[in-house]
Amino acid sequence: MLASDHELEEAGNRLGERLLQLGRTVATAESCTGGWVAKVLTDRAGSSGYVLGGLVTYSNKAKQDLLGVTRKSLDEHGAVSEPVVREMVAGALAATGANIAVAISGVAGPGGGSEEKPVGTVWFAWGSSPASTVAVIKRFDGDRDQVRRQAVLFALQGVNGFVDEL
Repeated sequence: MLASDHELEEAGNRLGERLLQLGRTVATAESCTGGWVAKVLTDRAGSSGYVLGGLVTYSNKAKQDLLGVTRKSLDEHGAVSEPVVREMVAGALAATGANIAVAISGVAGPGGGSEEKPVGTVWFAWGSSPASTVAVIKRFDGDRDQVRRQAVLFALQGVNGFVDEL
């Protein structure tokens, strides 16, 4: 299923409204989505009231240098894994001082997939501390754009759900 621009906008606006109501801030740590979650969140005027920043950490080196992801996690589990997205959340929280962070790392395609992690495999995490961080894996169908759009929408919806439970 292709996530439409309207769906992305609605999810981003809903999250922005909730963050403003709660006086909370968010940061993003993105790999396969290339900053698209941050883009959706900042499309709305006034988003500086709740978006503190976003880090596009496409390479493993950037994940390590900018977010503090450990070499051990990358070597043992790969960039598209639960331990890595959890560390990305912790790193984004530490780097920005945001109350909440969301992290995404996946295989958008068309290449790069494996039997264990086929194209469309995406790990997500969001939380306000290491103890509160939720991690989820999803597998999306479609081409690169479709996988990325679905990942952005799922991330926004996931953070919306997390914020609703605060």
